Amino acid sequence: MSLSTLHRRLLLRSISEVRMKCSSGLGSLKPFSISWPQQATKPFPPRRKLDDEDITGSYLKGWGPGGQKINKTNSAVQLIHQPTGIVVKCQATRSQSQNRKIAHEILAEKVDIMEKGNKSRTAIKTALRRKRKASKTKKSRRKYRVLQEEKEKMKQMLTAQEDVQHKADLPQDGISREGEKGGG
Repeated sequence: MSLSTLHRRLLLRSISEVRMKCSSGLGSLKPFSISWPQQATKPFPPRRKLDDEDITGSYLKGWGPGGQKINKTNSAVQLIHQPTGIVVKCQATRSQSQNRKIAHEILAEKVDIMEKGNKSRTAIKTALRRKRKASKTKKSRRKYRVLQEEKEKMKQMLTAQEDVQHKADLPQDGISREGEKGGG
């Protein structure tokens, strides 16, 4: 049995269970949409895992705005990756454990970038963001360029109509229309 067939069977079973629960009086049947899971064309590389033996950490007193709660507590974290010598300091929250977790993620990203360069997870995500932004910018420029071209065409059509109107109002053969009416 293929994975897609199994997925469809499970999905149909869950839909029938929802309908049975709704029809049994537990709730009203509300319309909902079903979407198939989308598969990424190019999955990102896995996140880098660092050994705890390679990392030395210490807790520091906080700094910056926040007053006594920050400046007198050891909530800031400094992690050092021994093999590479990369140092990360983090004071994102007032919690030591959360700051340690955040610093550990940042350190893993930095080590990954140092080792893999443009093939690292962070570099790939950054390149993808840049590409999407460039695409949006290009689409926006194209849209406004088309609007500007349409505006220019409208101006040209209006000036052409005004020229035709103006030529129709001009006297022909040098005789003024006022002279024709009043000369009789």
